[in-house]
Amino acid sequence: IIGCFFLGNPTLPVYRGEIQALGLGMDVSCYDDQGNEIFNQEGELVCKKSFPSRPIYFLDDKSNEKIKKAYFEKFPGVWHHGDFITLTDRKTVKVFGRSDATLNPGGVRIGTAEIYRQTETLPYLSDSLCVGRPFDGDVEVVLFVKMAENQLLDEDKIKEIKTQIRKNTTPRHVPAHIWAVNDIPYTRSGKKMELAISRILQGKEITNREAVANPECLEEYQQFSV
Repeated sequence: IIGCFFLGNPTLPVYRGEIQALGLGMDVSCYDDQGNEIFNQEGELVCKKSFPSRPIYFLDDKSNEKIKKAYFEKFPGVWHHGDFITLTDRKTVKVFGRSDATLNPGGVRIGTAEIYRQTETLPYLSDSLCVGRPFDGDVEVVLFVKMAENQLLDEDKIKEIKTQIRKNTTPRHVPAHIWAVNDIPYTRSGKKMELAISRILQGKEITNREAVANPECLEEYQQFSV
């Protein structure tokens, strides 16, 4: 995304947590769920016109069904990138992570990147992954953590993690459960596989195991399914 839809600009002010400018020649916008352009609110990253780096087709997709489903299904004719952003009225951008992995506990929309910003500050955590898990007709936030070398997850650390998240975000962001795991699954391109773990927690099959860089770690997550 950075270097395509959004760019740095040495001639503009820097605002904490924001990317300075939209990409040159990129008709970037932020839509709500109804396809209305919004500012200073969290919404969907879209690009309203074609752009040079946009793929024109997928391999083995002669009917173009796959590319349409991936990028044009939500807003017909408009590139929907699948990331959750805020576009400010000064045209800076805040990026919150994948919108298709956005959590929605109690109807409050939460980007997982908001939680990762907090876990990354804790030296005893090597990595983390946050997903939603169905619970009592709603969704509960659960956090998987990979501990740093020679560190163990105990009640004191769990309390500290929750306090860190609550203090810097909102009570809705605080995980209902925090569990230690041996590894965090990533795609071969280096992205956390939140959706795959979400499917496991719902007792569903993972259909794209070939995309997992470390598939041996997936089995451990089965024990946390509902």
